[in-house]
Amino acid sequence: MKLTKKSHACVRLEKDGRVLVLDPGGFSEEDAALGADAVLVTHEHPDHFDEGRLRTALDANPAAGIWTLKSVADQISAAFPGRVHTVGHGDTFTAAGFDVQVHGELHAVIHPDIPRVTNVGYLVDGGKLFHPGDALTVPDRPVETLMLPVMAPWNKISEVIDYVREVRPRRAYDIHDALLTDLARPIYDRQIGALGGAEHLRLAPGGSAEL
Repeated sequence: MKLTKKSHACVRLEKDGRVLVLDPGGFSEEDAALGADAVLVTHEHPDHFDEGRLRTALDANPAAGIWTLKSVADQISAAFPGRVHTVGHGDTFTAAGFDVQVHGELHAVIHPDIPRVTNVGYLVDGGKLFHPGDALTVPDRPVETLMLPVMAPWNKISEVIDYVREVRPRRAYDIHDALLTDLARPIYDRQIGALGGAEHLRLAPGGSAEL
């Protein structure tokens, strides 16, 4: 499986000539989902869900579909009839040749005064990779590669470190990093790498790795 990092929370997975894209949002490249055979969206916030980016992918590939939770599906099902699949915690499905399990139900708390939206994470190919969206969800099975929401309005570095410790992946790659300046990255790299208990890695947008 080939992992390609796009800007912010978006990643592309390629296997056997097929492409799965997760969370092509407004902070990601306009063509982040182009070429996708399937797209997964974790929640409704615009840095993870952008209808224009989804349209780019689905217009280019009439066979492509979207899997997402109800709050997003309700917004886009009319625009993409028959191509939007609603999923929730505990569901399993196959998209673009990838086996996917859905974990989680709620977005992390941003502030007690802000209502929590729904959020799901996607466990791909039996634990080969886990993308939690905007939550610190711990799947009920081992994870090889954790996509780690490293910097967000709803987290702090101690929570990020403890999340890596709890999931116990073989490796963790940074996502949700558009708000993290290059000046601060060495601090995050050093602390997460030293304290998380897993190999901590980072890809620049457009960078790839074989998993």
